[in-house]
Amino acid sequence: MQGVLSGFAVIAVVIGVGYVIGRRGYLGTQGSEVLTKLAFHVASPALLFTTLARADLSVVFSERLLVTALSTAAVAGVFVAVGAARRWGVGRTTIGALCAGYVNSGNLGIPIAVYVLGDASLVAPVLLFQLIGVTPVALTILDLSTAGEKGSLGRRLLTPLRNPIAVGSLAGVAVSASGITVPGPVMDPVTLIGNMAVPAVLLAFGISLRGSTLPLRGSERGAVLLAVALKSVGQPVVAWGLAAGVFGLRGVQLLDVMVTSALPAAQNLYTYASTYGVGERLARDAVLVSTVVSVPVLVVVAALFG
Repeated sequence: MQGVLSGFAVIAVVIGVGYVIGRRGYLGTQGSEVLTKLAFHVASPALLFTTLARADLSVVFSERLLVTALSTAAVAGVFVAVGAARRWGVGRTTIGALCAGYVNSGNLGIPIAVYVLGDASLVAPVLLFQLIGVTPVALTILDLSTAGEKGSLGRRLLTPLRNPIAVGSLAGVAVSASGITVPGPVMDPVTLIGNMAVPAVLLAFGISLRGSTLPLRGSERGAVLLAVALKSVGQPVVAWGLAAGVFGLRGVQLLDVMVTSALPAAQNLYTYASTYGVGERLARDAVLVSTVVSVPVLVVVAALFG
């Protein structure tokens, strides 16, 4: 328990440093964007590659992945049912369903896995499931339900394979499965680059808190509250029921499932909403509110299962 709380304390301190950097303007107006791009395109793929290349794939592909898939489907299904009953529209309902179950496994999942769970590879099943399973389905629905040219269906289905985090994860899995030992002169610089991922993500997040507008205003309030409730409370509860009651997970395995399910909605959901011009306010507010709410939720999860 003490180790888990220490991990959250480390994360909070680095985010606080990022906030100060943002207020002082040390990195200019584009500081958060530059750090985010560095983490997303370079450092995080390197971290996941080096971690998964040495990982035991029986840990990556286990009951935890099935728990994640089922809990995501459950909370997304609830939002879809409510959206259909309230006639929110296919595009808006799709964005809301993503906000209800698509966790921030990259930007926050990686540092939390490193400092709280002690192993970045534990977030890999969630990353792979979302990038290769959920994303193509959601983007296809948005393609078919919104007007305008957004690229061919084949191009959309291949979108996850052009994602650097997915590529890094899959490359690491391929190396581990093949049994190949990557030479030190190759692995060492990749490892060094990967070490930048966690601080870059946390500093960027702290910087982004500077100047944020207040959420939960306007016509999207009800949809945002529903998405946040499903994400922050519904998904962890469903995951707990499946993990402990159905699959019999205990100890570290149960903690892993609970922590990953309690992560907030992913920031890239706002990118999807903006690209398709639907549910932008819903995505922005749900990501922001769920991120704030996730802090006490994660503390409770750590206290109960750590």
